[in-house]
Amino acid sequence: MPPSHPFDDDKLREECGVFGVVGVADAANFVALGLHALQHRGQEAGGIVTHDPDQGFNSARRFGYVRDNFTNQQVMDTLPGPIGIGHVRYSTAGSKGNTQIRDVQPFFGEFSMGGAAIAHNGNITNADALRRELIDRGSIFQSSSDSECIIHLMARSLQRDIPERMKDALRRVEGAFSVVAMTRTKLIGVRDPLGVRPLVLGQLGDGWVLSSETCALDIIGADFVREIEPGEMVVITAEQGVKSHRPFEQSRPRFCIFEHVYFSRPDSILGGRSVYETRRQIGVELAREAPADADLVCPVPDSGTPAAIGFSQEAGIPYAMGIIRNQYMGRTFIEPTEQIRNMGVRLKLNINRALVKGKRIVLVDDSVVRGTTSVKIREMLLDAGASEVHFRIASPPTAWPCFYGVDTPNREKLLAATMSEDEMREHLGVDSLRFISLNGLYRAVGESKGRDPQAPQYCDACFSGEYPVAPSDMIEKGFALKAAE
Repeated sequence: MPPSHPFDDDKLREECGVFGVVGVADAANFVALGLHALQHRGQEAGGIVTHDPDQGFNSARRFGYVRDNFTNQQVMDTLPGPIGIGHVRYSTAGSKGNTQIRDVQPFFGEFSMGGAAIAHNGNITNADALRRELIDRGSIFQSSSDSECIIHLMARSLQRDIPERMKDALRRVEGAFSVVAMTRTKLIGVRDPLGVRPLVLGQLGDGWVLSSETCALDIIGADFVREIEPGEMVVITAEQGVKSHRPFEQSRPRFCIFEHVYFSRPDSILGGRSVYETRRQIGVELAREAPADADLVCPVPDSGTPAAIGFSQEAGIPYAMGIIRNQYMGRTFIEPTEQIRNMGVRLKLNINRALVKGKRIVLVDDSVVRGTTSVKIREMLLDAGASEVHFRIASPPTAWPCFYGVDTPNREKLLAATMSEDEMREHLGVDSLRFISLNGLYRAVGESKGRDPQAPQYCDACFSGEYPVAPSDMIEKGFALKAAE
């Protein structure tokens, strides 16, 4: 079974990371390294598919971490060839705990013109409707993943090659998708017309790489070339290099702003901007908008660290590691006993007592989702002798669920959906609580005038409730969109 996450249930989770390479010897080794660098995007399961001219397509799919599964030479020896793709995943909220190995990507399909494998990051918002249609027309699904719809749509296309069939399929799909796919000789990358989820292109000697983030290029020594543009498809071969296609009608891009806040690794580059520097700048904006009279600025590690540094620098309050993270949690407590579970975040975080005793603490975190972890950390700080606790949050209140590839609780479980900022402060029991404003967040990511309410530059639906693509499946189930103001 996949590892559970009993101590991280108060964080939003990106659901997937994708990686692919063509034109290199032993492609699977590079894919495994790339997936290891993308492990933060999905820690439940991973898979690799390769193709070898002599042995054909081969795949390996496993639950757990990349390091536990794809450093085994016996496994890697079963994945020969100069082309390969891989995927790491979390399950969606609806299927968590019920994941089967058949749900683990990449998915593979055999077509009349040859086989193809596909790995998908994002979420198809009309997947239920597509699945019903496809089943009514005779398709037999092997998984519960919405991504499998793409394979079935490709199978029903009348186009004569796989890239054209993929164009046909993705034109039927709504929502967010960054796709990495492969045939026997071609590596294919596609972003949806809004470019909600990231995808980048790199070069490794004479070979080419596609990845969810630039940090995975670094680990294999590949050079960053550019981002795949919103609405673009690239078809790459070792012989002919990169060919670009535009299969969709052009739309105004709406990249996920939460990638800047939390999902992406701080050593990645997004939109030409350092993720670390953006997060530090969020802390600067937060200090300007919500100053605090305090003795120390402390991050909730590790995601709050860059913003805490920026807050400290702008406010002139010393930065300190008041909370220490246990870096060796790993999978030690896959099946925790009730007694261990009740210990909660103490297994993951510990207070630096000598530092915080008698001090007024500004605690900087990336987000507040349910608030359960925030309450426990406040209790731990006060137990350790802190005189005051002031929360500063490096994102606006998360009041709406994401339907584009992020594991978000139901709206009624989001603290900001039912409480005002003052009510949340009282609920958390802290001396003060402030979130960065949506305009402040936009300034931190480089939009000097803040958010344009008529034409937002990013997807910020989790904060604003304004969905750039209507979540049609959820609306059908009764989800109520935000009323027009």
